Amino acid sequence: MIVCVAVVGHQNNPLYLQSFTDSDDALKLHHIVHCSLDVIDERVNNPKKTAATLSETFLGLLYPSENYRVYGYLTNTKVKFIMVTTDLDVRDVDVRSFFRRFHAAYVDAVSNPFHVPGKKITSTTFAERVSGIVKSFGSSTPA
Repeated sequence: MIVCVAVVGHQNNPLYLQSFTDSDDALKLHHIVHCSLDVIDERVNNPKKTAATLSETFLGLLYPSENYRVYGYLTNTKVKFIMVTTDLDVRDVDVRSFFRRFHAAYVDAVSNPFHVPGKKITSTTFAERVSGIVKSFGSSTPA
């Protein structure tokens, strides 16, 4: 189950952060997302020098913790997508599919002529679309 998704700008400024838990874990999830930025920076600045990894936007599992697994995705404009899940046996195919759909929703949201680049995403349409993507995570058919 996905408990949190985040969009972080190229200057590490939070653009969107949504938690999907009923409990008061929001501060803990914010901390986990913030800590994952260091892992992303390390992977981006010190890549393994192969052609496949240099062009790959999916960063994979950033780090596991006792209760969560954190996955990352980096766009061509250096915007970072972060997903925190409680599932311990998530398939990479499902995570890649999630990030592709999440990226498409992000592109649609920032393509809005009323959105100011670099500012928080406040679109309710984007929030609803992200909620739908999160609910369908792990199912075999995309929503």
